[in-house]
Order: sequence, then C-alpha cells, then structure tokens
Amino acid sequence: MQRAALYDFVKKRPWVLAVGTVLIIVLGFVYLLFWAPNTTPLASEQPVTIPRGASFKAVLDSLESSGVLRTRWTLKLAGRILGKTRTMKIGRYLFPSGLSNVELLEDLEGGTSRILVPVLVPEGWRMERIAIRYAQVLGLDLERFIRLCDNPSFLAELGVDGSSLEGYLMPDTYRFLWQTDEREVIERMVREFKSFYADSLSRRQAELKMKLNEVLALASIVEAETQLDHERPIVAGVYLNRLKKRMRLEADPTIQYALPDGPRRLLYSDLRLESPYNTYRIFGLPPGPINSPGRKSILAVLYPEKHSYLYFVANGAGGHTFSRTYAEHRKAVQTFRRLRREAQRSSGSSR
Repeated sequence: MQRAALYDFVKKRPWVLAVGTVLIIVLGFVYLLFWAPNTTPLASEQPVTIPRGASFKAVLDSLESSGVLRTRWTLKLAGRILGKTRTMKIGRYLFPSGLSNVELLEDLEGGTSRILVPVLVPEGWRMERIAIRYAQVLGLDLERFIRLCDNPSFLAELGVDGSSLEGYLMPDTYRFLWQTDEREVIERMVREFKSFYADSLSRRQAELKMKLNEVLALASIVEAETQLDHERPIVAGVYLNRLKKRMRLEADPTIQYALPDGPRRLLYSDLRLESPYNTYRIFGLPPGPINSPGRKSILAVLYPEKHSYLYFVANGAGGHTFSRTYAEHRKAVQTFRRLRREAQRSSGSSR
C-alpha cells in the first residue's frame, strides 16, 4: 500500500524523481572528487619527489608518472576548489594507499608522508666532495653549499675559527628531508663535530698546547695516510716527532690538496709546488685541514702513540713500515718498490 502511494506520488510529480537522480549524481560526484580513495597500493613503495618551486601541475605529473595516483583530474579539480595548489611542502614522499584527494592535499600541505633520506659522508672527504654528495642524494644547491662553507660571517655564527669549514664537517651517516636548506645541513654537521669534541678533548688539546685548527689539520693528514685504525696513533706520533725536531712533515696528501688538478699520482716536480699546503717546502702544519677527519683520526692526534719513529712507507700489504732513521727508511722504500715491481709483473703476466 505504501509502495503504491509512493508510486502515485512520484507519478503525479515527475520532478521529484529528476531531483532525486540529480542529487544522487551530485553526491556521488562530490564523494568521488573529495573522499573516494585516489592513491594506489604502489603509493607506499614508490617515492614521489616534490622539489623547490614545483608547480601544482608538476606535482600532478610526478604523482601520475610514478603510478601513485588513480585519477589525475579529480585531484586537480579538488586542489583548485579547495585552494591548495600553492601550499605544498617540498620533500620526498611515500604516501599510504587509499588516500582521498582531501587527505592527499592535506598531506602535501603538511608534509606528513615525507621520508628522511640517508646520506653517508665517509671519513677523509673534502668539503667539495661532501657538497657533491649532498647535491646528488639530497638535491641541494652545490654552489650555495660551498659558498656557505667559505663564508666568514657564517663561520662566525657557527663559532668556527678558520678560513673555511674544511675539517669541521663531521663524517657520519645523516638523515635529512629532501632538499633541506643547505644552511641547516651544514649546521647539523658542525653540531655533530662539536658534540664529539667535548670538554675532555678540549682539555687534552690544551695539554698538548695545540690549537683546534692544528689538531684537525694533523688529523686530516693522518686520515689521508692510513685506513688502518691501529696505525693512526702511530702515524700521528711520527708527525708529532717530526714537528718537535723541526723537520718538515713531507706529507704527500698535503700536496694532493694543493694541486689544482688533484688528486692524482704525484710527480717529483710536484714537490716544488709553491703552496702553504706543500709540507715538502714549509715547516710545521699546513694552514688548515685538508679533508674531514673521522673521530678515530682526531683521537689519534690527541692521544698519539709514543715512539721514536720519524719515517714510514707503504709495505705493499695495505699497511706501513715505520723507521727511526733515514737509513732504515731507505731500505723500507727499496723493499716497497721491489714488491710493487713484482706485483706489476705478476699482474701483467696474468692477463
């Protein structure tokens, strides 16, 4: 009876059916536009990068090309209706699957699904190489990074007494948001160095009557000379012995740092290079660090091994032979050269 009455009501008023149909269509469209799931299962696996200055169209292109987005046009329209086409945070995102357009736009506005990007900075890298790594992995501005590292005002803000941040960028594995500001990245690395170089190390530095820049300069040479942890305090001791005896350090890595086309195989002519970093010509330490030394090399300088060695040369097995006299050193050099020639002949005959 009720169905019949409803049928008669609609039959006498056909506009009700039309309005109802339109209402259902509108509600369905609004749901599709704002609240229907619009990110695919790929979203949680496929990172999407939003760089600085990206337009809303570029963001849509990235989402679509990565397979994260189900329907592009609904997100485009929803963004324009809600006025959220200019409020996106830069970063690298991993979105959950099943996000609606409203949720997706809110995520982009707040940067909720941004992920941290790991960046490995190994011990012994120069400032420029570190800048290149951040440019490649994190999308930073290479030139701005280097300019900041050489900027006296910025160095003063960081409390660094040096001509650059060479040696003060602590090697480690860091995690940053994509395209974190270059200034923030550098500040974090210097903070990491200062956190390591605690009061106890500063007191030890004072006991040795060395300046921080001198500790880092020598630590950077040690870092470049050996990769063996047990050798670091020995190498540091060699150079400290030479400094006490007013002998030139004659450290090859300092020449490599001074070479305009380095690093490369050194020539005898390179030893005559006019540079404050050429320790074959100058006495004492170079003006500053030649790379970013790691914690173990810094500790090796602050707590060197006490011995009477003044020389060392590679032993052909990844380590070094240490000598007390020049005569001993010459013999070790001859042994190394013989081993190198034998290795080269062996390598040539095995081809």
